[in-house]
Amino acid sequence: MKIEKLRELTEAELNSEITKLKKELFNLRFQYTTGQLENPIKLRDLKKEIARAKTVLREKEIKRA
Repeated sequence: MKIEKLRELTEAELNSEITKLKKELFNLRFQYTTGQLENPIKLRDLKKEIARAKTVLREKEIKRA
């Protein structure tokens, strides 16, 4: 998801998005360890996406305070 779209989300929506992404990361890690993951670059991309969402969430928290 692009950073502009993340900035449009509310804090609750960002938290749910982060939770969803973490679950997906867990599943990909499981697939990687069992040798079923075809493209391990997905792990890196997903970690970056989680970091983007957390950054936007932190920006909103700072702006609110």
